[in-house]
Amino acid sequence: MPRLNKPPSRPAIVLAEPDFDRLARLAEAGCDWDLDVAEELRAELERGRIVPLARLPADVVRMGSTVTFETDAGQTRRVTLVYPADADIASGRISVLTPVGTALIGLRVGQSIGWTARDGRSQRLTVLAVDA
Repeated sequence: MPRLNKPPSRPAIVLAEPDFDRLARLAEAGCDWDLDVAEELRAELERGRIVPLARLPADVVRMGSTVTFETDAGQTRRVTLVYPADADIASGRISVLTPVGTALIGLRVGQSIGWTARDGRSQRLTVLAVDA
């Protein structure tokens, strides 16, 4: 019997308590203007392990982190994860309310995750480095 290709499972993620609280409110508010991304953020928050900020490992992507990641196409990008009001793609500041921003939150160095770009293409990224 042929095996069905199962999509890879999502990696475990860790969230700092203050980030979780603010992101939960943001996901709720986002339902009014971008339901798909808000729902994806909400799903990420629901599966995350919440820890006090003092116990968050240094290699976890959190709000304000500068992250270096590699795409499945072999491109390396360095971005800072920010709240929507601080986003500026030309400066490498991406909003957590973008598909790639939502995919990055809570990941650790070495972890990979699949995400769907706004154009509908499925992509995969791997976190290479995290700077506070």
